[in-house]
Amino acid sequence: MIVLDSGGISKLTDRSLDSLALLKQLSTLNDVMLVPTPVLVECLHGHSPKDAPTFRFLQKCVLQEVLLLGTAQRAAELRRKSGHGSAVDAIVVALAEPGGTVLTGDQADIEKLATHANKVYVAAI
Repeated sequence: MIVLDSGGISKLTDRSLDSLALLKQLSTLNDVMLVPTPVLVECLHGHSPKDAPTFRFLQKCVLQEVLLLGTAQRAAELRRKSGHGSAVDAIVVALAEPGGTVLTGDQADIEKLATHANKVYVAAI
């Protein structure tokens, strides 16, 4: 499973040659691309035409619309243990457990959280 944070989504939707190449690579994988809805607060503009590329991209993803209590508790634990990261970043890392990969534009914060997670891999884009 691949979990995306707002930086990952922003990079994948910027229509650059790098992002188009990465999207092509991701399409060859059989991994689910998961986006927790709190991430959208950070990368959407709110009913703006600027949101169109993001909404097109989200059609290729699974939206995690419900934050279960256990996931919230795990995210809180990761924030406490790492002493770093936003609530949204912690949710992203908690959802990637165990064995998932986080695609991020904010490698440093995500890696600090992932250090305390169960087999979460971090890939900066």
